[in-house]
Amino acid sequence: MQPFLAPFEFGEYVEFAGFLAEHPVFALADGQIRMFTDEGEQTLQAHDGLTCATIAHDAKSLITGGEDGKVLSTNAKGEYTELGAVERKWIDSVATGPNGVVAWSAGKEVTVKNGDGIHTFSHESTVEDIAFAPKGLRIAAARYNGVDLYWAGTEAEPQSLEWDGPHNLVRFSPDGRFLVTSMQENVLHGWRLDTGAHMRMAGYPTKVKSLDFTAFTSKGGKWLATSGANSAVLWPFTGQEGPMGKVPRELGTRPESVVTQVACHPKEAVVAIGYADGLVGLAAIEGETETVVRPAGKAAVTAFGWNETGTQLVFGTEDGAGGLVDMSN
Repeated sequence: MQPFLAPFEFGEYVEFAGFLAEHPVFALADGQIRMFTDEGEQTLQAHDGLTCATIAHDAKSLITGGEDGKVLSTNAKGEYTELGAVERKWIDSVATGPNGVVAWSAGKEVTVKNGDGIHTFSHESTVEDIAFAPKGLRIAAARYNGVDLYWAGTEAEPQSLEWDGPHNLVRFSPDGRFLVTSMQENVLHGWRLDTGAHMRMAGYPTKVKSLDFTAFTSKGGKWLATSGANSAVLWPFTGQEGPMGKVPRELGTRPESVVTQVACHPKEAVVAIGYADGLVGLAAIEGETETVVRPAGKAAVTAFGWNETGTQLVFGTEDGAGGLVDMSN
């Protein structure tokens, strides 16, 4: 059965799309949060310019950062509280982990807020992205020439993973064994954390702006899906050495457009793929079947989010369009 698409028009760049307590929620660059609940659509003006957003680990709150230097937590009722604020700086990235831990970066500093209090870590260069390890005990900060790893609840010195060049995005593998970054030079770099061994994944025609690991299922599933090419490029992370010496798999090849966003299904070996021309597709890793759920539009897909069960997908675009894809029937 063809998935059902409910389109939206927001009129502003969509920074984030996801689900808050199973309700579709979108965070826009002008600072608005648009939420769709059983009572209808809610519009909140949360920030004076929004820069980043993510859903809390328990899916009960939306964590956002703004040009106003504020970090906010918004619940499904549309109520928000301020978690922190930085004077005269933008919030560059936000991340969440288990047990309510939240972190944000602004300039050269990363702040972690958890049950033990607030810890701030300083760097010599701007932190481009942050991510928690699966258990939430360590946090990675991507910066120029590498990544720093901290124990989130302590003031201990970081473990530094060095590699020359700017590192823009950072992700842990779901089993915590690997760390991967995207770089300015259209490549990925990674480390096997138990040995420090390096990994280099190249061949992209454009910069990789979206990374997502597949769910670890009985069907295999240990893949890293990436944007940056005319297809979604999937690197295998099975075995001890990850993708080294292995050939990536390509899904949803379209010579006329470049993949800008990827999002892996939370339970199945399926990847949502968004393109620079606005097309949204679903591709099965095994069997490589593909379904177009939104035809090409006017602007690039900028955000994706699955609900917890994988029956619904939301997306947003550069020109303020959005949609809810329902596959529950």
